[in-house]
Amino acid sequence: MLIGAWPVFGFFGLDVLAIYWAFRINFRSGRASEEIRVTTSELRVRRISHRGHVMEFVLNPLWVKLDQKVHAEYGIEKLYLLSGGRRVSIGSFLGPDEKASFAKALLAALQAAKRGCSYTPAV
Repeated sequence: MLIGAWPVFGFFGLDVLAIYWAFRINFRSGRASEEIRVTTSELRVRRISHRGHVMEFVLNPLWVKLDQKVHAEYGIEKLYLLSGGRRVSIGSFLGPDEKASFAKALLAALQAAKRGCSYTPAV
């Protein structure tokens, strides 16, 4: 029985290597992140790739428009920030429901930034 089944052990080793490789790639891509900060003077998008490369976009919140690519069946597929001819994709790793929630929160933050600082005197 073992005489004819020796190639099975080699294929078993290939399966283990393929699973190890897939987990390693998945773990590495989990290190990627995106941070979006909105203040009255700027909107800053900071992306860190899984390799550690940093990309940063600084936009004026007064001129930023949030654009959404919506699919009738699946919901929001893509989110973009548009400003001065620039188009920055954001939230690409989020699911459709998370994108909808994030878009709502970002629109509220942009509206607050457009209203500006409010002075509330101490009572």
